[in-house]
Amino acid sequence: MELSPFYQELVTSLNRGLVMSIALIVPSAAGGVLIGILAGTVRTFGSTVFRRIGDTYAAVFRGTPLVVQLFILYFGLPNIGIYLSPYMAAVTGFTLCSGAYQSEYVRGALLSIKSGQHLGAQALGFTRFQTIFWIIVPQAVRRALHGCGNEIIYLIKYSSLAFIVTCIELTGEGKTIATEYFRFTEVFALIGLYYLVLVTIAMFILKKIEKVLYVPGFGRA
Repeated sequence: MELSPFYQELVTSLNRGLVMSIALIVPSAAGGVLIGILAGTVRTFGSTVFRRIGDTYAAVFRGTPLVVQLFILYFGLPNIGIYLSPYMAAVTGFTLCSGAYQSEYVRGALLSIKSGQHLGAQALGFTRFQTIFWIIVPQAVRRALHGCGNEIIYLIKYSSLAFIVTCIELTGEGKTIATEYFRFTEVFALIGLYYLVLVTIAMFILKKIEKVLYVPGFGRA
């Protein structure tokens, strides 16, 4: 059965937007996790100065709306001579915002590791850096996985804000079609279905990662 011109254009546009959404989500999620691990570790084990820098970063990006952050990156930075493309502004905003939340999950996981493991590693001749990098952080990552996974799910959904800085992704493409044809219900229902599929795929991948990282008996009292 051949689709009507409206649905042909809608599906084509949404597929194009889907590609852009994935191009936003993947690097933002990866960058957010890396920043989260680094910032969470610094906030837990760093010097006083670095802890304060990490805490300030987390407080700013967790305490301000993502929309405001995107506006500053895209519309505000040009006032001081820094110009970001719509794509780079969106990825930068998503990465920094996600990293701030990820750092809180990682920090909580790091603090949950018993101090005896630090002492045991030092007794075996590990330096403080080796203890943190090889003993503590790998365990904390496992414990933080659920929280970090939830943040990635949130990232998929708030990637729809990219269109406010003229980065036309899935929601932006759909909004254009809906405005052109005045058929908002069908368009946004289909957009919701696209996001549901993306979230389902992400949940499947996260469960696979969880199985790979699973250690029998880990985390039990």
